Amino acid sequence: MSTQSLLVHQADKALASLLERHPHCLDGLKAEDTERLRQALACSDFLLAQLQRHPDWLPWLLACHTASLTQGPWQPDLGDISTEAALMSRLRQFRHRQLAALAFLGALGDIDEPDRLFCLSALAEGLIACARDWLYAQQASLRGTPTDSEGQAVPLLVMGMGKLGGGELNFSSDIDLIFMYPRSGETRGGRKELDNHEFFVRLGQKLIQVLDAVSEDGFVYRVDMRLRPFGDAGPLVLSFSALEDYYQSQGREWERYAMVKGRLMGGGFGYEAELEQLLRPFVYRRYLDYSAINSLRDMKRLIEAEVRRRGLKDNIKLGPGGIREVEFLVQVFQLIRGGREPALRTPSLLAALAMLPGLGVMSSDEAEQLRASYLFLRVAENNLQAIADEQTQTLPADPLNRARLAAMQGFGGYSAFQAALEGHQAFIHKLFREVIDEGPTEDDLPQALRTLMLADWSEEEVAALLAEAQLAETLAPALVALRQQLARRSMGERGRRQLDKLLPYLLLALKDDDHPVRTLARLARLLEQIASRTVYLELLLENPGARRQLVNLMGASAFISERLTQMPILLDELIDPRHLYSPPPLDAYEGELRRFMLRIEPGDVEGQMEALRQFKAAQTLRIAAADVTGVLPLMKVSDHLTCLAETVLAACLPLAWQDVARRHGNPPGLDPYQPGLLVVAYGKLGGLELGYSSDLDLVFLTDLDEAQASAQTDGERPIGTREFFLKLVQRLTHWLATRTLSGVLYDIDMRLRPSGASGLLVTPLDSFAQYQQQEAWLWEHQALVRARPVLGPQNMRERFRAIRLKALCRERDQSQLRQEVRAMRDKMRAHLDKSSHRQFDLKQGRGGITDIEFLVQYWLLACRDPALLQYSDNIRQLDALASAGHILADDAEALKGAYVALRQQLHRQSLDEGSNLAAVDAFMAERALVGALWDKTLGSQ
Repeated sequence: MSTQSLLVHQADKALASLLERHPHCLDGLKAEDTERLRQALACSDFLLAQLQRHPDWLPWLLACHTASLTQGPWQPDLGDISTEAALMSRLRQFRHRQLAALAFLGALGDIDEPDRLFCLSALAEGLIACARDWLYAQQASLRGTPTDSEGQAVPLLVMGMGKLGGGELNFSSDIDLIFMYPRSGETRGGRKELDNHEFFVRLGQKLIQVLDAVSEDGFVYRVDMRLRPFGDAGPLVLSFSALEDYYQSQGREWERYAMVKGRLMGGGFGYEAELEQLLRPFVYRRYLDYSAINSLRDMKRLIEAEVRRRGLKDNIKLGPGGIREVEFLVQVFQLIRGGREPALRTPSLLAALAMLPGLGVMSSDEAEQLRASYLFLRVAENNLQAIADEQTQTLPADPLNRARLAAMQGFGGYSAFQAALEGHQAFIHKLFREVIDEGPTEDDLPQALRTLMLADWSEEEVAALLAEAQLAETLAPALVALRQQLARRSMGERGRRQLDKLLPYLLLALKDDDHPVRTLARLARLLEQIASRTVYLELLLENPGARRQLVNLMGASAFISERLTQMPILLDELIDPRHLYSPPPLDAYEGELRRFMLRIEPGDVEGQMEALRQFKAAQTLRIAAADVTGVLPLMKVSDHLTCLAETVLAACLPLAWQDVARRHGNPPGLDPYQPGLLVVAYGKLGGLELGYSSDLDLVFLTDLDEAQASAQTDGERPIGTREFFLKLVQRLTHWLATRTLSGVLYDIDMRLRPSGASGLLVTPLDSFAQYQQQEAWLWEHQALVRARPVLGPQNMRERFRAIRLKALCRERDQSQLRQEVRAMRDKMRAHLDKSSHRQFDLKQGRGGITDIEFLVQYWLLACRDPALLQYSDNIRQLDALASAGHILADDAEALKGAYVALRQQLHRQSLDEGSNLAAVDAFMAERALVGALWDKTLGSQ
């Protein structure tokens, strides 16, 4: 059917549906009004649904025009509202009525896009402000009015972010908000004084509920609070002083881009200038800040990765030449020059764009065309969303919605609309690429490599062509086998063309490889994995730097090769070498993870689990890349792997808590961010020596008295607090160890808890202390030497440290201690040592890593000196032993040297083939030294 026929059919169907429910709703209408209604109903199911519920709106709708709509009002009358339920209903009905008018005019093409964007934004601001003010008054009547130190009332300020802040909101959009208040203090005039922060947290929760909850009238707006400082992990509401502290010390580059759009909703109650003064140094630098371009590149890569991850196609917001590229283009110039050009400090994209020609950063023609292209996309976006009040930016695939979209934008058919759209996208993307251009591409390929892909040559012919291209002829058998394997793979014509283009570039990158045949074999496994996924082939084809990094890293490490093959999404990490070989500072992992998780909707457990695994894999790749290239020494590698594990663990605990609390509620006085649970790390994590494939040895402790332990949670299915913590640890283990499409986060080993596998999953601190003093075996105290708290309240951490010191410094029979340590080591060696006449076991062999660890543990237990137990890692423990005079300084240095050398070798092998075995004559001097100290200290083995 043609576009016109589809729309006529849909109009007949919609009108019949409306008349079936309200037979007389069209009585008395003029013919021209009936035709306008038919045209609008053909294009919007949302409009039909609203008229079916509210046929009395029809005369008002038909009388609407742009001039009347842009005058408001933007808030409903709430004078007769006395309950939250009534408030919610009134807000929703007002929102639907205004949006119905905008859908009506939009379907007819009777409203300009800037006017529609203004109306959508003003409506949202009005509804947010009136809901806030009504709830503030209600809460103040119950709890008193929040005041500052001078007794002045303190308001809740709501900052709109994104398109809402910019006055350019979508038809069906989330609203990104940040809640804040100017002054600390207490409420006055209520039944009970409250801290201002607690008052505003409760008020913020109420406001979100009133706007976001889905009732029989639908919702007002989906509320997203993740742009606030610390994201989901941060306080719901912040004081001005807390905001200032955060943005001065921890604000990220992407938050500068976000804050450009920040605007107070419903006024700032006189605090606007103070807030602007607080935020301006963070957002706008005093100098010309060209670092914003690099930040833009980083964010663009994140968007591209997100598009690939979610498999987005035909997305007019995130795709090439989409709305996001226009936003980035304008914002980058605002950040570069906004410190010197106050006029650029506006949340409005269109206002900032109009300033750019005058600053010489864009010609008038370019700015005019960019404005036209942006508005074309925004018209398409809002028309798409007005069809069914759904948040979508993906072009439709079905004929009816294509016909609707074309008609609402004034085209006779979808193909004409699509051609115009592609023209606008091409212009935007070209301009965007010019701004973020990352330099020239590689030189042309040698003719021999081009010839290589033209036919299925024999192995001898392939070898000759490789030699002509100055590549190793020994690659020929593997290359022929790879091409035969790929030829059998099912893939589209586009994918096969991309693969044929890509393979010669990969071969060229092998030119300087020390082991080209081995590297090609690793590349072959990756190519077989991604052969049918053109998005990854295109990524490598369009990014010469990524190709170079891929070949270099696959040649250097079997571990990296395996990870990239298992998770091709990690190929995104190869695009920027500055990023790839520079893991975040240790104190930045938390912020990186928080930003990474912003892309996932709250409550999307599957998405959160995948995102956590992808984040961990990406960061591990960066650490490994810096490791194999020598950027990070061994000790720093372990520091980064340890910090990464602690960051992931800290992120999973509140998510696990929320899972349990959804069903059972919260224990009294506890929440996800003050859980009253202490997580203690043992083994490699405890000793700050985590490897790439290490398990996490964890013990979980609580500090509850009997009344607290038996108290019930406050949910629909209440359980005791003790049972809640048991379920919490089980759920945390699920988050960490469940295998998804992206693998596991970490395998968890809890056998070092009191009584091992038969003991409680969660142990009270008092019971833990009693066990360590009265029941623990010596090997458990050896393990305790490397234990440290990694998550939990400070007071519980201090109690654990005291328990640890007391247990490790207890009086022991020295002869018995020596005998038991030696017997335990002999038993381990008998079961675990894989040494032979040709190979030496780096961990379990005589003079190996475990011997050094046992020596250190023996000395610490024998000395009974609390000063030696401040640290949990072997290196600093050896330093402490030497400083206190318990062992010779020369012996400590020798052991440290041997320990680091053996660990480095083990580490290198874990990155390559993963074996613990070295040549039988490796490290003879180190092994002899360790063996001699062992014999001298504990007796001959």
